[in-house]
Order: sequence, then C-alpha cells, then structure tokens
Amino acid sequence: MTLLNWRAAKHYDHSGDKPCVLCGASTPLRSDNGTPVHKVCAENWLNAHPVRPGLDGEAA
Repeated sequence: MTLLNWRAAKHYDHSGDKPCVLCGASTPLRSDNGTPVHKVCAENWLNAHPVRPGLDGEAA
C-alpha cells in the first residue's frame, strides 16, 4: 500500500478548503502540483492505478 508523506507545509493551503478532485468533500490539503485532494484519497487512487513500467513514463 502506498503511503504519502505530506508533512511539508506545501500540502496545506491556508487560504481555504476546496473540493477534493476524487471524492468532492472539502479539504485544505493539496497534492504536489497544488490539486485539492485528501491524502487518503490520493493514496487510494495511487494503489488503484499503479505505474506500469514502459507504459507510464517509467524506464522498462
């Protein structure tokens, strides 16, 4: 199971909650690229969509 380390301050947006792109509930959390998403939603999505070597930009 993938567990993300979101301890860095960049993962918390003090300007307010926005809807999570995966579940729709409000969250102050942000992904590495600034997308509003709960940590657990992101972890569940990553586990359901594993990187496939050679197909997802990874070296084969």
